[in-house]
Amino acid sequence: MKVHKVNYLAGLDQATIKEAASLTGGMDNLEQIDTVNWPDSYSVRPDARFNIARSSKAFFIHFVVNEKQIKAIYSKDQDPVWQDSCVEFFCQVPGSKTYFNFEFNCIGTCLATERKSRTEDVNPLSVEKMSQIKRYASLGNEPFEEKKGNFDWTLTVEIPFSLLGIDPDNLPESIRANFYKCGDETSVPHYVSWSPIEVENPDFHRPEFFGELVM
Repeated sequence: MKVHKVNYLAGLDQATIKEAASLTGGMDNLEQIDTVNWPDSYSVRPDARFNIARSSKAFFIHFVVNEKQIKAIYSKDQDPVWQDSCVEFFCQVPGSKTYFNFEFNCIGTCLATERKSRTEDVNPLSVEKMSQIKRYASLGNEPFEEKKGNFDWTLTVEIPFSLLGIDPDNLPESIRANFYKCGDETSVPHYVSWSPIEVENPDFHRPEFFGELVM
């Protein structure tokens, strides 16, 4: 199980999401999303990395990606963004029987739910809660069909602790989490994770394989 320290950055407390992109992008402890769990079927590994930091009230995640094709046809929250060029953050707070999945395509469109498993008790976050998830995408926010070449893109997201049921004045010592890069309906499908997943077929909804984020 992988372990990563979430650093507190005082500047994030008053930062806009664009300013947060600069602050988190300047951190030097990038983690690799580089575990190819199903090499026989899906061997492609885009260069995908992340930083995660926190303010007094929220997580800030900065994704950095290089890949040979990009796609972003979905522009409405709760659309199936995993079919586009996508990065994801799943997490579970201590003592909870549910976990959250936050999935973002490369223009920042988000799918987010709280659930017990891939199929059990799936509860999409409300429009009001979705509006609290701030995003800044280097590619802008206009949808586009797949492009092939050599592309670098970044995405910075802010996820308030309140959405996760975390009391900002009483933070847990750690939470369980995993980070992913995928693109189910791109011309080269891929499924890559930060913390390894030991199951036969691609499945990111496996909290038993989450790593640990130390607060």
